[in-house]
Amino acid sequence: MKNFSTLTASFLLLPLLGLGQNGNDMDFESYNPPSSLVVPEHPTKKAMFPFIDVHNHQWQMNTQDLSLLVAEMDKLNMAVMVNLSGKGYGNDAFFEEAMKNVKDHYPDRFVIFTNIDLKNIDDEDWTANAVNQLATDVEMGAKGLKIYKSQGMFNKDSQGNRIKINDPRLDPVWEKCGALGIPVLIHAADPRQFWETHDQNNERWLELKLKPRRKRSPNDPAPWQTIISEQHDIFRRHPGTTFINAHLGWYGNDLASLGKLMDELPNMYTEIGAVIAELGRQPRNARAWFIKYQDRVMFGKDFWNPKEYPTYFRVLETADEYFPYYKKYHAYWKMYGLDLPQEVLKKLYYKNALKVIPGINQEAFPE
Repeated sequence: MKNFSTLTASFLLLPLLGLGQNGNDMDFESYNPPSSLVVPEHPTKKAMFPFIDVHNHQWQMNTQDLSLLVAEMDKLNMAVMVNLSGKGYGNDAFFEEAMKNVKDHYPDRFVIFTNIDLKNIDDEDWTANAVNQLATDVEMGAKGLKIYKSQGMFNKDSQGNRIKINDPRLDPVWEKCGALGIPVLIHAADPRQFWETHDQNNERWLELKLKPRRKRSPNDPAPWQTIISEQHDIFRRHPGTTFINAHLGWYGNDLASLGKLMDELPNMYTEIGAVIAELGRQPRNARAWFIKYQDRVMFGKDFWNPKEYPTYFRVLETADEYFPYYKKYHAYWKMYGLDLPQEVLKKLYYKNALKVIPGINQEAFPE
């Protein structure tokens, strides 16, 4: 009788648990209900001020019709796009063709960074050649150097050793960037959670389930903190060079620690590419942080998708509450607007980039 009562009670509870109904077979990954919250909304399709996107990648800039790209940029109020992939992964011909395409058609709308090739780093003359090539690229119009995350993670020398970000063979390259007056935008590692246990306590659980190749073991290829610290080491050892720490240095979830790093390293700037979800969940804390470090942060997006920019604008410019992010697997949470002061927005959108990246036409921007 007791067993029968237990079974009966369990059966009666099924509707309350949502079992036996239409959602019974729904995967957890599919659960993403629209909010029923009714609050003021201010969708923002266009930035309040013309902006410079300091973190973008265009892999066909050597041949693409730039007029189509410029038309999309105009809809967003993007005044200048910085293409960090000037050479892809070591393609000098691509760089030369991309520079020509830009100069012939839209010289004021695009900035191109160069890249270095690490394949022959063991060669005795590699460092000298890399420094000379960097100088040549700047003469041709490159306005900065981009370091991919592959350095420090995937690139290896002839002995199979990981090429660390602070490999001494690269010291003359950082010094040359300082002498040439160009910044180094560097992407080191990835979010810390990629190195952590993939379980119910991992905030990126869904992302790692859907994209398992992003998961890393604690020492693959080195601990997260090791790679990040190698990056900070070159910032400290080369104070005469300006570095742009990409993606908020993966400290978007810990702005206090990022602030301490900014205090220590006046030659380090940062940008917000691919981390707006971190900022949108902490509007009061992030707003205060942006105001404090307003002279050191730039706008960046990373992957080119025009439909995703409005979420950035809405987080930065409005005081909206509880609105969706465009990639659920990046964030389970909703976004809140920071409602940044206009002067802070101007610095974020263009003033700081004009200060750091040489050769941009300043007449396109308000004072």
